[in-house]
Amino acid sequence: MKRENKDDKILHELYSRAFAASTPKGDFDLLLENATTNERGQKVIPFMDYECEAEVLEEILNSVFKEFKVPVRKRKSFEFGFYLGCSPKTKIKTP
Repeated sequence: MKRENKDDKILHELYSRAFAASTPKGDFDLLLENATTNERGQKVIPFMDYECEAEVLEEILNSVFKEFKVPVRKRKSFEFGFYLGCSPKTKIKTP
């Protein structure tokens, strides 16, 4: 598997699991399929309409990293890409 394709597959899996665990539940593939395109040719996904608890997102990241055997040195770059990309809003529990 090519490195770029594997990285894309990892990010896609992260987004798929995050939207499946979000409120309301979402299907990332369906969101991607139904996304409109902006003037720069980028897909516009209404990701801010979805919310997921921070702990759940962390569990998803860790399980996908383990499943895909992502090296520790690359995990931060995936985290940045995930959180700065079209991930659901992060819901932080207040005490």
